[in-house]
Amino acid sequence: MKVQNSVRALLAEFIGSLFLLTVVNGVAIMFSSALGGGDIEVVITSALAVPALLFVIIEIFGPVSGAHFNPLVTLVMFFEKKITMMKSFQYVVSQVVGGVVGIMISHLMFAEQSGGLLSVSEIGRSGSHYFSEFIGTFMLVFVVLALTTFKSDKATFMIPFLVGANILATSSTMFANPQVTFARIFTDSVAGIRPFDGLMFILMQVMGTLFAYLLYQVIFQKEEE
Repeated sequence: MKVQNSVRALLAEFIGSLFLLTVVNGVAIMFSSALGGGDIEVVITSALAVPALLFVIIEIFGPVSGAHFNPLVTLVMFFEKKITMMKSFQYVVSQVVGGVVGIMISHLMFAEQSGGLLSVSEIGRSGSHYFSEFIGTFMLVFVVLALTTFKSDKATFMIPFLVGANILATSSTMFANPQVTFARIFTDSVAGIRPFDGLMFILMQVMGTLFAYLLYQVIFQKEEE
C-alpha cells in the first residue's frame, strides 16, 4: 500500500528530528556523565557527531520532505512559497514531537546517567549566548536560502560543515533551531537549557532568521522588471 506523499514527508521530518536530538543529547551524556569527560570533550565530539548525522539525514530525507528538521527552515520555505501554511504547521509539529522523543530515547539509552525520561533543565545561558544564537541562526538560514536559490547539489555537505564549524566557534554551541532548543529544555544533561533561556534563544533565532531573509532578498532576489 502506497503512503501519501504528505504523510511520508511528515514521517521524514519526525524521524529526522528524532535522530538529531538522539545524537545531540546522546553525545552530551556519553562524554560527560558516562565517560566522565569535560566540556571540551563534549563540544569537540558534538562538532564531529552532529554534522555526520546531518549529512545522513539530509541525504536520505531530502528527496522526501526537503530535510528541514528546523521550524525556521520551514518558515523561510513558506516565505518563498515552497510550502503551504497548513503543511508548514504540520512540519513544525512533526519536528517538535520528534525532537522530544529523541531526548527520551537518549535518556533511555543512558538510564543510569539520566534523571528520568524527561526532566526540566536548570542549566543557564548568559546574554552573550543569546547574541550567539542570533549570529549562528542568521548564518545557517542565509546559507540554506542561498543553496536553495542556486539549486546546489552540495547542500548535503555544506550545511553539516557550517553547523560543525559553528558548534566550535559560537559561545552557545549552535542550537540555531527552535525544536532543538525546546527539546533540550527537557534534559538534565550538559546539553540542556533552562526554560527562560530556551525562550530567549528561540526569540533570537527568529530574529536571526528574519535578518537572514531580509539580507537574502537584497543580495539574491532578482529585481522586478
